[in-house]
Amino acid sequence: MNQDLFPRGGGPVTLSPGAVLFPGLAGPLAGAMASAVAGVTTRAPFRRVLTPGGRPLSVAMTNCGPFGWVSDGRGYRYEPVDPVTRRPWPPLPPALARFATAAAEKAGFPGFKPDACLVNAYAPGAKMALHVDRDERDFSHPIVSVSLGLPAVFLWGGAVRSDPSRRVLLEDGDVVVWGGPARLYHHGVAAVKPGRHPRWGERRINLTFRKAA
Repeated sequence: MNQDLFPRGGGPVTLSPGAVLFPGLAGPLAGAMASAVAGVTTRAPFRRVLTPGGRPLSVAMTNCGPFGWVSDGRGYRYEPVDPVTRRPWPPLPPALARFATAAAEKAGFPGFKPDACLVNAYAPGAKMALHVDRDERDFSHPIVSVSLGLPAVFLWGGAVRSDPSRRVLLEDGDVVVWGGPARLYHHGVAAVKPGRHPRWGERRINLTFRKAA
């Protein structure tokens, strides 16, 4: 059951121990992030992957970095080669990697060095069900999530799927970092509402930095 929309202010907001929202933290890098996403998707276009059960995700996605997250009939996993292009994933832009490292440190997780960045594109109506990021080898590393474009309601749950989930409005430039006691908490995204962003158009873009290997 979802609780009412979680209040936010101008400064960092603790969602739960180990999970912090930084409103607008990525704003100064908006242009660089747009250029990076354009470069990545030129080499590894957005695609809608299938779950192991054969259903397509409503979110289009791609990756950059040494490893990319993939899903198909064989399951969820990380691969060094894009199954669509049969080439290595585009490199993770150094400026984005540095930003993720700095955001993680700001949240209390120093030394984070991402080797995978999932790039998700949400059209109006697209959503992400509650889930846990558990395909990585070492859960001691945090997750750094950057929201760009259209606003969305982030669902922040708990260690058990049946735990109540908080509804957190994420806007362009917001960053959420979770790790430590919150690393395996359930989270998701409610269906994105129609709208138009001056830079991203009718889309929400989400960059999720992870340490896969």
